[in-house]
Amino acid sequence: MIVPMKHLTLLCMAETREETLKRLRETGSVHLNIQHDDSSCFHDVHAQLARNQRAQHILTAAAEGKPVIPAPLSSLPPYTPELAATFDTWLSQPLPELKGTPEERIATIIHLSDIRQGLVNEAGRLARQIGQLKPFGPFDVTLPKTLAAQGVAVTLFRCPAPVTVPVLSCVTDEQTCYCVQIGEPNLPPTAERIPLPDADLPTQIARHEQALKQAAAIGEQLKEAAPTRTILVGHEHLLRDHCTFITALDTLKTHGPVVWITGWCPADQVEALRQSAQQHAWGLLLRDPEASETVPTLLRPLRWLQPMLVLFKALGISPAYSEADVSLPFFAFFSIFFAMLVGDGGYGVIILALALWGKTKVKATPMARAPFTLLTIFSIATIVWGALSNTWFGFHPEALSNGVSQWLSAPGGKGDSNMMLICFTLGVIHLTVARAWNALVLFPDSKFLAQVGWIGVIWFMYFLSGSIVGVLPMPFFMKIVLGISIVLIACFMLKKHELKAGAADLGMLPLNIISCLGDIISYVRLFAVGLAGVKVAENFNEMALSLDLPLYVKIVPIALILLLGHALNFAMAGLSVLVHAVRLNTLEFSNHKGISWAGIPFTPFRKTAGVEE
Repeated sequence: MIVPMKHLTLLCMAETREETLKRLRETGSVHLNIQHDDSSCFHDVHAQLARNQRAQHILTAAAEGKPVIPAPLSSLPPYTPELAATFDTWLSQPLPELKGTPEERIATIIHLSDIRQGLVNEAGRLARQIGQLKPFGPFDVTLPKTLAAQGVAVTLFRCPAPVTVPVLSCVTDEQTCYCVQIGEPNLPPTAERIPLPDADLPTQIARHEQALKQAAAIGEQLKEAAPTRTILVGHEHLLRDHCTFITALDTLKTHGPVVWITGWCPADQVEALRQSAQQHAWGLLLRDPEASETVPTLLRPLRWLQPMLVLFKALGISPAYSEADVSLPFFAFFSIFFAMLVGDGGYGVIILALALWGKTKVKATPMARAPFTLLTIFSIATIVWGALSNTWFGFHPEALSNGVSQWLSAPGGKGDSNMMLICFTLGVIHLTVARAWNALVLFPDSKFLAQVGWIGVIWFMYFLSGSIVGVLPMPFFMKIVLGISIVLIACFMLKKHELKAGAADLGMLPLNIISCLGDIISYVRLFAVGLAGVKVAENFNEMALSLDLPLYVKIVPIALILLLGHALNFAMAGLSVLVHAVRLNTLEFSNHKGISWAGIPFTPFRKTAGVEE
């Protein structure tokens, strides 16, 4: 069910604003209408949060061994004596230790990361310079400066062979000439000037190796600091709570010595909130929501349906407050769609094993185990469907054949027709549930007759879809049903006073009726996608077992083909569930039920569980 809400306005004295918000946060029962502000405190906390997340990203990348990419040379600042001194400091000073408060650890991690990036950038610059100077061989790097002091310029450059200008020295490497020119520069048009080095070649090579060694040492230090990430995650929760608190503080409105804030409270928690208000001398104003207000949605389904809240959260969907809680039909049909799209009992066994194993590895709280509970139910549904269709890792054992599997594999295309009939039947039942639910909610208002009319249209389209693909005949009486249904919809979908505002809905009625055909046909995706998965598994099995090799040679190739093939098919099955099973519930069914999934989830103002300031 969707929990009824009460709009509240909470008032307190200005000097107790912070204490009031802290007490309100302890109740954990109010969704505040918080507006983000541009206060300096708000931006400071957000900056700390960004630094924390950057430090976590650095530690994660180090733990995964991701390489540090040097910045493009064109984006680096000019090489100056100050940069050279900084580089020497990085090489000579010991690395800072990761210890202290979370903020101190964050600062150290970011500092180490910046040093490592700087070392890698310097190594890249040195590598380029070494590559440019190697063809010239060893030479005295002080000599060009001495000559320059006497007014004699020395220029190094490279250009495609042959050289067309006078040079002192020239070394040809494949098709490129590396040249030294004395006096006023007179370079060929295609020449690339090479900067004079600050140090000789052996020194640069040594510094390049030192830079890479020090960067690697920092990488190892960050990799060994992976446990620090747990500390930073807890600190991130604390910062998020503080950020929410600061935002709520900025949202408070002031009138003289009084401040107030608005929000929403579940109706069944109003009495506890009243007691808190009396205890702390708050002013409390409560009323029912108005039609124009955006009310947060708090879903509280039956206990055995609560795992669906995790699925809704993962999908980022929530019904609006004025809509219905469709957890039960969503759960029931999603389980069926999951089973048919995966389509293989063997895969269901794997999912079940993973779900049961996962349950043993998580906290013993219902919400922490909810994803694995859902997977357990979905996997059991998949195993049942696999048993009915006799499909196990792409094989169809004759010993496990049954009446349903024989009906689904009937020769001459009848098996495919039967499977499409199942899909159409699931579709008409799914959509009928949506319209029948609407009719029950509207009864005894005359508008319920329009929903009855839509049920008639849906069933007509069911028979029409079946007749199009040749799996069902079109009964004559369904044409009469269609006519009556259209009359019911046209006459009762709007009240007399709604005709002017709803004229567009009446104009769209023919298109909406035709779209019902597409809605029913859309369910055939269950057959198409499920069949594709089965065929992929069958082809990998055939590919592996048809290898024309001696038994002792083909064991490993067979194992690899089966493992990789079924792993790929398994992943594609998961993707198809996310696309198709979700679509049929959130689009086709929801359109008929009138669910927009535009709701705002109820987010109580409270501390993150397990986080202490």
